Amino acid sequence: MTNKQILLKSRPSGWPTADNFTLADAAMPKPGPGEMLLQTLYLSVDPYMRGRMNDVKSYVPPFQIGEPLQGGIVAKVVSSNGGSFPQGAYVTGMGLWANYMTTDGKGFQPVDPTLAPLSYYLGILGMPGMTAYVGLKGVADLKEGDNLFVSAASGAVGQVVGQIGKNMGCHVAGSAGDDAKVAYLKDELGFDAAFNYKTSDNLFRAVKEANPNGIDVYFENVGGPILEAVIASLNFNSRVALCGMIANYNATLDDMPPGPRNLALLVGRSVKMQGFIVSNYPDLCKEWIGVGAGWIKEGKLKYRESVADGIENAPQAFIDMMSGKNFGKQVVKLADD
Repeated sequence: MTNKQILLKSRPSGWPTADNFTLADAAMPKPGPGEMLLQTLYLSVDPYMRGRMNDVKSYVPPFQIGEPLQGGIVAKVVSSNGGSFPQGAYVTGMGLWANYMTTDGKGFQPVDPTLAPLSYYLGILGMPGMTAYVGLKGVADLKEGDNLFVSAASGAVGQVVGQIGKNMGCHVAGSAGDDAKVAYLKDELGFDAAFNYKTSDNLFRAVKEANPNGIDVYFENVGGPILEAVIASLNFNSRVALCGMIANYNATLDDMPPGPRNLALLVGRSVKMQGFIVSNYPDLCKEWIGVGAGWIKEGKLKYRESVADGIENAPQAFIDMMSGKNFGKQVVKLADD
C-alpha cells in the first residue's frame, strides 16, 4: 500500500493555484515504539493556512516546500504500538495532508462519534466553533441585548458567531457574498438582518440598515471595505474581535489594499479592537465543547458544511474556500469509516 500526500510544490504569489500543490505517493508509515498509525477520515481547509504558505515568521511556522501540508484532521487509530490512544479510537488534532500518518498522540484529543458527526470536530465543535466562542466571550465580552454584526457570516466561523449571539439574546446581523447564503442566514439561522456585500451599491448604507441601533460587537473575518463601513456604525464603548482579514490574505506588497480611512472614529467612540489566536484561550475552547454539544442536542445550533471527496481534491477545496465558493465549513473526506 502507498500513502497519498499533498505537498507544497511552490509558494503562491497572490492567489494560490493548483500549480502550488502536488499529489505524491509515499511509503506506508509504520508506528515506532510509543506511536500509533492514524488513518485520516476528514481534513480541514482554513483561511489561516494561506499565511503558512509564505516564508514569514508568524505564530505558527511556515509550510516547507516539498513537504506535506498540515491542518486539522479527524482520524481513526488503525494500530497502536503503545501510543496515547487504543486501536479503534477516534481522535482530532493537527495532522498531515495524507491518508495515513504516525504520531505518539501529543496534541491529539479523543472525540465521541456518538455525540456529533465526525466532521463536526473540524467545524462547529472544532477550531471554527471555538474561535467563534473565544472571540465573543473572551475578547468582545458579548452580553445579552448587544447589537452584534459579523462579516463572512455564512462561513465556518461566522455562522456559529451569529447563533451564539441569538442564543444569548442579541440583535444579530451579518454579511455574505451570495443571495442563497443571505437567505440561509435569515431563514434558517434566525439572523435579524443580512445582506449581500457583493451586490450592495453602498456598504455604509447596507451596514447601517442592517444595524439600526448601531453595533456594540463586531466579529471581523474579512477586512477591506466592509471594515470601513462597520467602523462608521460602531457605538460608543463597542468591541471589535479581529479574527481574520481574508480580503488581504492574497495581497502582495505591490497591490496591498488601503486601510480604513475612518480609524479616528475608534478614538472618539472609545472602541476596543483586539486581535486574537484561539489557541491562547484553552479553557474557553474546552468550555465550548460542552456548550456547543448541548446546543446541538437542544436544536439551538445548526451547521452547514461543504464536503470535497478525496485527498487529490484538497488543493481545489482550499482554493475554492479562499474565494468564497464554499457554503459553510469546508472539509475534505478522505475515507469512509
